[in-house]
Amino acid sequence: MKTYAFGFPRIGANREFKKAVEAYWKGTLSEPQLRAELAALQETNIATYKNYVDYFPVNEVTPYDTMLDTAVMLGLYTPKTLKEYYELCRGAQALEMTKWFNTNYHYLVPDVTGRATVTFTLAHTLYKDALAKHPEGLARLIGPFTFLKMAKGIAPAALPALVGELAVLYRDALRGVKEIHLDEPAFVLELPAAEIAAIKAAYATIAASGCKLHVFTYYGAVDWLDELLALPVHSLGLDFVHGRAMYDALKQKGFPNDKVLVAGVVDGRNVWRANPQHIADELKALKIPAERLLISNADPLMHVPLSTKNQGLAPELVARLAFAEEKLHELQLIAAAYEGKPVATWFVPSTYGAKAAVQQRVAKLGAGDFERTPAYPARVKAQAAALKLPLFPTTTIGSFPQTEDVRKARAAFTKGSMTVSEYEAFVDTKMRELVKYQEELDIDVLVHGEFERTDMVEFFCQRLDGIATTTNGWILSYGTRMYRPSIIYGDVARPRPMTVREAAFAQALTKRPMKGMLTGAVTIIAWDFVREDIPVAQVAWQIALALKDEITDLEKAGINVIQIDEPAFKEKAPIKKRDYPAYFDWAIKSFRLTASSAKPTTQIHSHMCYSEFGDIIAQIQAMDFDVISIEASRSRGNVIASFEKGQFDRQIGLGVWDIHSPAVPTVAQMSATVQRALKAIPKENFWINPDCGLKTRGWEESTAALKNMVQAARALRGR
Repeated sequence: MKTYAFGFPRIGANREFKKAVEAYWKGTLSEPQLRAELAALQETNIATYKNYVDYFPVNEVTPYDTMLDTAVMLGLYTPKTLKEYYELCRGAQALEMTKWFNTNYHYLVPDVTGRATVTFTLAHTLYKDALAKHPEGLARLIGPFTFLKMAKGIAPAALPALVGELAVLYRDALRGVKEIHLDEPAFVLELPAAEIAAIKAAYATIAASGCKLHVFTYYGAVDWLDELLALPVHSLGLDFVHGRAMYDALKQKGFPNDKVLVAGVVDGRNVWRANPQHIADELKALKIPAERLLISNADPLMHVPLSTKNQGLAPELVARLAFAEEKLHELQLIAAAYEGKPVATWFVPSTYGAKAAVQQRVAKLGAGDFERTPAYPARVKAQAAALKLPLFPTTTIGSFPQTEDVRKARAAFTKGSMTVSEYEAFVDTKMRELVKYQEELDIDVLVHGEFERTDMVEFFCQRLDGIATTTNGWILSYGTRMYRPSIIYGDVARPRPMTVREAAFAQALTKRPMKGMLTGAVTIIAWDFVREDIPVAQVAWQIALALKDEITDLEKAGINVIQIDEPAFKEKAPIKKRDYPAYFDWAIKSFRLTASSAKPTTQIHSHMCYSEFGDIIAQIQAMDFDVISIEASRSRGNVIASFEKGQFDRQIGLGVWDIHSPAVPTVAQMSATVQRALKAIPKENFWINPDCGLKTRGWEESTAALKNMVQAARALRGR
């Protein structure tokens, strides 16, 4: 029994990817040196693969983003140097960024607007060089349908024809290539008949190259399975973890005799150990000969950290976990079990982290617990009277630059070389400076800066029972931006207030409103690894109840503006819209439960970024916040079209500054974005803010951009 794995994290054991790329950006690493660093990372990953599995790709380490690489390969963009390449990632003309399906990864969105044809121009740099070095390996590319489906600027009616044109280019490029791994996760979307027909025609074209095609689809089940099985490809990689319906169908109907099944049986998106013997028994039930079956991960392993080793986790928890390297080991165990070999105990059920009191509190929830009174029209009047804000009020999303002194102080505190009182005194000094800074800029609603927080999710996870945090469990969010997902392993409870000390201290320094900053239950779940032994709704409501208690304590401390961040609200939604109702039922209720006991005069904000909102405006409004802030800078304000169609009646803060780029927008650029939005939103409902927190930015660029933002708001008031 053979094994195949793909998508191993490209970050490096000590985040070498981040360090190398950012050193190049700073000018301390040359382009040849960076290319050498990336090549070394690739070799390390290949060596890891060889320790565990039989087959794997050899070209997975990208300079930034695989969708951008594909766009370059196709000639949509023609950077001649890495400097020009990175301009597309983070320069003034950076591509839009959004979520990759419903994962925690952001990708750069290629724009094919107005392009009738595309041409391969840099194919050698993207996969043929890798094959030259590793002729025994397999190159991995994004397939033509997924590339076009995830791009922008294509009318739905035009997509089938473009898929056909692109298939010709893939065919020509693959001539002389022995075999190729093509990722087609977009196959799991809800596709119209015309697109399915285009896929069938495209793969007939590509197959004429003579290259063995290994096509992988994941993140769910393919609805048109019979037609998928008939494609002229050598093997099909299917996700049996998130697309269980495909396993059930194959068990009943069988698998074609002319193809190899790459069975995705190890979850690449969560960290719980698999049951090797159970999986082996299920694979045997398919009755596929071993020579036509490979055991694989269900989806790319980039969505989990590298290894469970040295993560500072309790032994009882480690015994339940498998990160990327352990998942490679699981493939070995499943193969051994399939062959009838004895397999050491690996999967161990556990009740570690159970809390009866938390379970009982959730069980007692009734319909009234998910409602906030009075309704929004009455609340908005009470808040206007209490806050007395000007037209076009300005604010920021929460965090401010985390400079070297902040990181050093936090590291010292974590290591124990700085006491609690010393660390709090340091944070208090930073807050004093920031409050004065914001007042001098004349920002209307202030924030305390979040200097005490490592990450908007991890901070809360470190303070909640039932959630474990790692020391080195990094995964990619976008580009070089990494974060450490926590592990929700048990019943969640708040042992003590989490944010009240800092919020109350900052509010005492100013007469202007100070926002309390919380991260919502959906985002905590989406950006962490969630337990699977109880329904996810119960997990969400446990977290919501803890946050609800925090809001009560913030109000007692004099905080009457509270932001509940939910940037993952759309990201966490199921891929198939027919599954939306069940998801949004618990997701909406979790937000409403969190804010349910807030006073009428307490203004509840939320924040979302980098998602397509057009089809969920009703669900967003059903969350029953008072103000929402969204990204609009990279889309040049076009995101507001989503809210034009949805009869949106709440206040909205438009992100007029893309904080993921060091470029500082001018007053005119910000004003243009706002003017576009004012066609859809009454001026009385309009806030002005950056599109996200400023944690990763520098003070110089932050000051310049915030000055322009305030000036734009003043100009609007003047009109």
